[in-house]
Amino acid sequence: MRLASTTLGPADAPRLLIAHGLFGSGRNWGVLQKRLSDAFRVTAVDMRNHSGSDWSEDHAYTDLADDLAETLDGPAHVLGHSMGGKAAMALALRHPDKVQKLIVADIAPVAYTHSQMHLIDAMRALDLSGLDSRKDADARLAETVDTPGVRAFLLQSLDMAEGRWRLNLDALAARMDAITGWADLPGAFPREALFLSGADSDYVTRDMRPAIREVFPKARFAAIPGAGHWLHAEKPREVEAAVRTFLQ
Repeated sequence: MRLASTTLGPADAPRLLIAHGLFGSGRNWGVLQKRLSDAFRVTAVDMRNHSGSDWSEDHAYTDLADDLAETLDGPAHVLGHSMGGKAAMALALRHPDKVQKLIVADIAPVAYTHSQMHLIDAMRALDLSGLDSRKDADARLAETVDTPGVRAFLLQSLDMAEGRWRLNLDALAARMDAITGWADLPGAFPREALFLSGADSDYVTRDMRPAIREVFPKARFAAIPGAGHWLHAEKPREVEAAVRTFLQ
């Protein structure tokens, strides 16, 4: 599985791999990637079935973890957000030799009851014919998606020139239960892990900490004030500071 990626930073600097969340892409982390590249060699990937990477009918976290393992030619720090956070956790459990320190952004190794099918339905329903601008696309998407920030996020994956989504919506829809779920993987990660949450998000709660520590016994916890689930977009400087403090 070929994953598209970009890499910034000195060749001899410590490695940092970033895995984005559902419907996202490596470019969502471009600001933090650039800022952190002064001290790290930072690679931001597009996950399978997203943006510039290969598509597949399979989208289990074991598959995503193995994709990430194949991109690494040696150990690296790994940061993953949401779906990418679960993939990063699976990587740490399946290929612990590949992961030095782990940062999991606003997700836990548990099954969630929410679904993102309503957003897939909205993207599928969007009439892509005759669009002159992303503003036009936003106006049409507003008929089914109320929140401007969510529309802006989704429209980053719309290829205006080709008139298509750079997302494998069929595979993501078929595997939604696996994406929101969690496959219990054997073992425990022996090194340090930071679970970094948005203080205004309910994705990682205190009652999840026993489940987290069961597989990540050296887990630390921190929250970014004033941030929700998309903490890296809402509070990039605070997230950058937390990442630097933990890794350095």
